[in-house]
Amino acid sequence: MGDIESPDSTSSRQAGISALLPDKAFVTSRRGLLLTAEVALSFIIFICFVASTAAAFVTAPLIEFLLALFLLFAYSTKFNERFKSFHWPLMDFLRCVSASIIYFVISIISVSKYKDGASKAGGVFGFIATIVFALHFYVIFNELANFLKQGDSPEQPRADEDSDSDSD
Repeated sequence: MGDIESPDSTSSRQAGISALLPDKAFVTSRRGLLLTAEVALSFIIFICFVASTAAAFVTAPLIEFLLALFLLFAYSTKFNERFKSFHWPLMDFLRCVSASIIYFVISIISVSKYKDGASKAGGVFGFIATIVFALHFYVIFNELANFLKQGDSPEQPRADEDSDSDSD
């Protein structure tokens, strides 16, 4: 008698599994594509530096890979909506700014100082990653600026209502 599952338990199990699957709408959006590119580039740069003599630069791409992968997971599964106390766009903005600066510096050093091909390939992919991260923080900055402009708009109709009043 206890072997037969109720229909509610299978639907809750399917809901739990579908919560782990990424949202296709987010993955195909601009932010999703940028995050996917950041994950892929960071992983490629990590592999290039592992295979090169510039092994000192392995840490930065690994950390950026893990952070971008976490944010891709958080945004695509709407995990970020459960934690309203974090300001996710600001955290993503600061990550992109720091990553673009770090990748730019590491790329210059790896291309100019090291002579092996893997270091130079890591540097070239690092320059591409710098552009992708810079583009991402530009997009986030525009979204944050538009959000802040919308925050000022409720005060404008109030001024119009005062001018239309007949209290002279």
